[in-house]
Amino acid sequence: MRRLSMKLFLQTLADMFPDAHCELTHSNAFELTIAVLLSAQCTDKKVNQVTEHLFQKYKTPEDYLKVSLEELQDDIRQIGLYKNKAKHIQSLCRLLLEEYGGEVPNKHEELVKLPGVGRKTANVVVSVAFGVPAIAVDTHVERISKRLGFCPDDATPVQVEEILMKKIPKKDWSDTHHRMIFFGRYHCKAQSPQCDICPLEDVCPTRKKARKVNKKPKSVS
Repeated sequence: MRRLSMKLFLQTLADMFPDAHCELTHSNAFELTIAVLLSAQCTDKKVNQVTEHLFQKYKTPEDYLKVSLEELQDDIRQIGLYKNKAKHIQSLCRLLLEEYGGEVPNKHEELVKLPGVGRKTANVVVSVAFGVPAIAVDTHVERISKRLGFCPDDATPVQVEEILMKKIPKKDWSDTHHRMIFFGRYHCKAQSPQCDICPLEDVCPTRKKARKVNKKPKSVS
């Protein structure tokens, strides 16, 4: 069995998903920030369904503060954890107006100060909205990194990010992040991964382990 190198992995992803991109619908950094905040423990598809109306009703941070918390909650009720997310959105908008002139900051260290914005969200925003190389570790990126043996199974998301940043050239961070998400979302799924048609099947350490477990011992005559 060939060994899976990062170089082979990156080239395979590039061949499979050359046009991978952020699938959250947005038209500016502010909408992207709101969309990524809403996407925690929720699919991009569901977020896009909700923001189609949301972004027509709310254009600026001021708009989100003109309505009651209950009204905003109703507008995002289809999203998981909608009550907490509505609180975060209004707190975020208030801070943007008080500290940043109503504009989303373009620095990671400033973004993580915003309510509801963690490391992953900040990485997505700086990468997609501002073109800063970053690797955002969501459930797909974490799963793929561990299945393919790039990171230990007990690594935290932050540790996964740090490991990938060392293994992947900085210029490829953002593209790889999107391609890993596509690979995990549409191919190497959490349930029923498409191993039989995967171009990495013969170098995948998880697949190799599964074969060993399933291999029947030879019968003794």
